Amino acid sequence: MTQNANTFLQVRDLVVEYTSDGKVIHAVNGVNFDLERGKALALVGETGAGKTTIAKSIMRILPDPPAHVRSGQVVLQGRDLMKLNEADMRKVRGKEISMIFQDPMTALNPTMRIGDQIAEVIRLHDKVTKAESMQKAQKMLETVGITAERYGNYPHQFSGGMKQRVVIAMALANSPQLLIADEPTSALDVTIQAQVMEMIQDLIEKQGTSLILITHDLGLVATSCDDVAVVYAGEIIEYGSKEEIYDHPSHPYTIGLFGAIPNLESDVRRLANIEGLPPDPSNLPTGCSFAPRCPYATEECRTKTPKSEQIAEKHYCSCYIGRQKRGAV
Repeated sequence: MTQNANTFLQVRDLVVEYTSDGKVIHAVNGVNFDLERGKALALVGETGAGKTTIAKSIMRILPDPPAHVRSGQVVLQGRDLMKLNEADMRKVRGKEISMIFQDPMTALNPTMRIGDQIAEVIRLHDKVTKAESMQKAQKMLETVGITAERYGNYPHQFSGGMKQRVVIAMALANSPQLLIADEPTSALDVTIQAQVMEMIQDLIEKQGTSLILITHDLGLVATSCDDVAVVYAGEIIEYGSKEEIYDHPSHPYTIGLFGAIPNLESDVRRLANIEGLPPDPSNLPTGCSFAPRCPYATEECRTKTPKSEQIAEKHYCSCYIGRQKRGAV
């Protein structure tokens, strides 16, 4: 994977394991990707693929134990975050990198007024007075569509969608360079999902923020992201520009994901599905991790792990068959 001059985040050879009941869970297995300034990258794949673990590794908020980063680099503007001490890392979180969590209730303190929670985040990173932080918190509430009068309300006085708006206000309060959004609309009603995503996009465009979006919604990716990384069993098995991935999906797993999307132009009784289940992360198969579910798997696939290779401009694939179809560059 070649580095671009505009790259400001690099993840290299990231390996994360969990220990559970005496077993080693191989959650992330040698992940590599780059993110350019001002761009949006989607991490897509089934539940349990390792997407959230990748995100929490970047933020360095994995519970240790049971999680342990075995190896890897997370380089932000030339600094390897993995080498920072905790005091320096706290300065990065919330200021340079922020995260929107899947469930807004896990990110909000039920005993604190929502305005105070936003103001606290501001004071942690900016040398401002309490009055100035309150004023900025009120402005952030209004930015996400909540009136400043609700500064003194508690989380239980808000709907799910409004809580998520508060979480977004907290994440963007210090104008971070990178925003990680972990399924930011999954806990919301369908009617307001598009509204919340539109608001996130509008805010990051105004602030020039880069985005890592974790989602199952390929339709959302099509409207919100520039690049796509398909994650399976803790690995990025296909990576490239949105146009390349959507127009030329090459890995059988990626093709299967797109086959499960409803098409209004096709008259089908049943959607296509990917047979089988993801592998046990404590006992990953030899060779390609997708081989047990792949209808095209050969003996080579079952015995030899494929490496990620470039198959087109800004398109990489970890599949012997996918590379043959496209022809490696």
